[in-house]
Amino acid sequence: MKAMTAIAARKEKGFTLIELVMVIVILGILAAFALPRFADFGGDAREASIQALAGAMKSAASIAHSAQLADGAALGTSVTLDGQAITMVNGYPTADAAGIVAAADIDTTNDYPASGGGTAGADTITFTLQANCTAAYTAANAATDNTAPLTAPYSVAVDVTGC
Repeated sequence: MKAMTAIAARKEKGFTLIELVMVIVILGILAAFALPRFADFGGDAREASIQALAGAMKSAASIAHSAQLADGAALGTSVTLDGQAITMVNGYPTADAAGIVAAADIDTTNDYPASGGGTAGADTITFTLQANCTAAYTAANAATDNTAPLTAPYSVAVDVTGC
């Protein structure tokens, strides 16, 4: 009787080869269906990065505008943020390296290559991660009626269709 119990106990230990193969097959099938869903995180990361850049530009433009108002300076007068002079046009940062790029501390060398820009109102600087994955800042344009405040002082446009 003891011999039968020893044989039965030995057979109950571990997994059979067929069981191991079935587990591997099931894991393979799951991986085949799940992997494509999780494989392309790059697009989501690029989109989040562009959206974050747009938010940083909006915040920086508002902070620079607030600093200029607090100083009581004229609309085209530069302001100093964190020890750095920010060039302004119509009360908001210009669309160039000394304006919004400096105010938002944007790395145009490694992170966000820039194109366009200028120091005049309505000039636009565009930051591109790849085709159709961009954020663009357009500097404030002069108000047509000097007694009314600027209703659209600057704009930030985002294109994430190619991220």
